[in-house]
Amino acid sequence: MKEIIVDTFLDSIKLLPFLFLAFLIIELIEHKLSEKTTKAIAKSNKFGPLVGSLLGGFPQCGFSVVATNLYITRIISLGTLISIYLSTSDEMLPILISHNADIKIIFSILGIKIIVGMLCGFIIDLIYRRKESAHFDLCDDDHCDCEDSILKSSFIHTLKTLSFIMVVLLVLNSIMYYLPEETISNMFLKNTTFAPILSSLIGLIPSCASSVIITEFYLNDVITFGTCIAGLLTNSGLSILVLFKTNKNNKENLLILTLVYLIGIIAGIIINLLAFL
Repeated sequence: MKEIIVDTFLDSIKLLPFLFLAFLIIELIEHKLSEKTTKAIAKSNKFGPLVGSLLGGFPQCGFSVVATNLYITRIISLGTLISIYLSTSDEMLPILISHNADIKIIFSILGIKIIVGMLCGFIIDLIYRRKESAHFDLCDDDHCDCEDSILKSSFIHTLKTLSFIMVVLLVLNSIMYYLPEETISNMFLKNTTFAPILSSLIGLIPSCASSVIITEFYLNDVITFGTCIAGLLTNSGLSILVLFKTNKNNKENLLILTLVYLIGIIAGIIINLLAFL
């Protein structure tokens, strides 16, 4: 149990600078920037999925957390958020490198995640337009008196979100620790249509452990390339926890979760079919 608590603390504390930066940016935009500057940021959203998918490809999960908070306050679009979620690498890249994986495999996985994220982001932005009335004010919700100090209110937002993440992550890490890896491996049903469905579901688990498991299974030939992609597309680190903690619109949260999940499944099935043919 001590190991689980330590891992939970380390996984959570890694997000501290990213969370604080995200809330600080939001505070500055909401209270310090001019209306002209805010409109300029909003107009740049049409290129959001392109930039978001490229930035998401870097080996970290903190950027997806920053993006989550920026979306909730409507600084970035839904398509941009989805593109970042789909392209986020989390622990996948370090695992591949540590196993001396073929450079072609590494770039193939990164390239597919970035391209899928970019295309889906642009399509979602074309279909789904958010109304201006959907704007959400973090300060009104948390009653943090941000007029007194932006740094203080950003720190309060960060601590509240981080404490929620630590509690949920402790539960998830406990489940992952006590569930035998062999049990998870037997559930995948390699070379079947169901494998990407399960892999995408595991990828949704907001923990670095899920991306590690999926990558390790692929490297050990437990799952196919398409099944691996399915799980890695849906894995966006701890950002899903931040989304459900901060965004009070649970219908919207479920929509985002469903979109990411379905995209992961469809992409995985298509890649498996292409490999089979």
